[in-house]
Amino acid sequence: MVFNMDYNFDEENKKSVFIKIIKEIFIWGLQIAAVTFLAYFIVNYTVEKTDMVGSSMEETLYDGDSIIINKFSYRFTDPERFDIIVFKQSGKEHGYYNFKRIIGLPGETLQFKDDNIYINGEIIEEEINVVPMINYGLAQEEITLEDNEYFVLGDNRNNSEDSRFASIGNIRREEIIGKAFLRLSPFNFVNKLNLRQEGSD
Repeated sequence: MVFNMDYNFDEENKKSVFIKIIKEIFIWGLQIAAVTFLAYFIVNYTVEKTDMVGSSMEETLYDGDSIIINKFSYRFTDPERFDIIVFKQSGKEHGYYNFKRIIGLPGETLQFKDDNIYINGEIIEEEINVVPMINYGLAQEEITLEDNEYFVLGDNRNNSEDSRFASIGNIRREEIIGKAFLRLSPFNFVNKLNLRQEGSD
């Protein structure tokens, strides 16, 4: 019996090394793609960090406050009254995110008079400390919101450009980026800020 001793072991080793390298490159590419997708998903669909601009939300949020936006919750639930939302209006002069508090919900009729906010003819009590409004703007007359519209106010009522004025107007559902969730410094949940104490007027 004659054995063929001409088998090229070097060539086989080279193929093995080449296949191993290809596998490692493939796995490395998959890892990069997974990390990129995860980062994109987090930024676009879950949370985002941004800064408060201006004084319209004092005494709750201040100019320069770093805020974490929850962009995920409104994909499953609708915004609620008194949520502080972050929105960006297309076609408006402002290029930055805007922070305001929801007062009126879709389909509701609201009006401001005698230092009160009326929703569907009933006075609503706010949970935060605010000073009385000097200028009711468009809301001195009844405003009825469309099915996809929200009426928002700044907490700094006398220094806020909000739904009372035509420059902002009612906010459409698709313009809402998310809910202001966390203030980073000093750390706190946004919905815990500037709340009225029980028994305060």
